[in-house]
Amino acid sequence: MSAETDLIKLYSGRILALATDIPHHQRLAAPQASARKRSPLCGSTVTVDVALANGVISEFGQDVKACALGQAAAAIVGAGALGASLPQIERASDQLREMLKNDGPTPDAPFDGFEVLRPAREYKNRHASILLSVEATAEAMAQALQSA
Repeated sequence: MSAETDLIKLYSGRILALATDIPHHQRLAAPQASARKRSPLCGSTVTVDVALANGVISEFGQDVKACALGQAAAAIVGAGALGASLPQIERASDQLREMLKNDGPTPDAPFDGFEVLRPAREYKNRHASILLSVEATAEAMAQALQSA
C-alpha cells in the first residue's frame, strides 16, 4: 500500500464528519481562563476558554484553526468537556499521547471518541495538532483553578 493511499485512509469519513461539527466552537464572552496552543510544525492553533463551577468545566468555548485531524480532536474534546475535572482532562491528554506514541489503550470516556484517531499514530508529524485542544483545555483549567 502506498503512503498516499495510507494518508487517504487516515482521513476517514468519521474524522471528516467530526472536523465539520465541532461543539462549542466559539469563544466565551467572559471566560475564567483561556489558553492558546500552537503546533510549530504545521501552524495549527487552538484557543480554549473555560469557566468552572465546583471544580469542573461549566462553560467551554474554543477557536480551532487546524487540519482535519486537529479539528476532529477538538470536536471530541468539545463533546466531552462540560462537567470534566482537571484530572479527567489531564488523564485524557496522557492517554491520547500514549495511544498515539505507543499504540496504548483508547482514552477513558467521555474522551473515548479519540479512538477514531488511532490510525494517526503512524503520522508523528500530526500528533502535535491532535493534542492541541486537550492540552489547551488542561492549561486553561489549571489557570482557572489557580485564580479561584
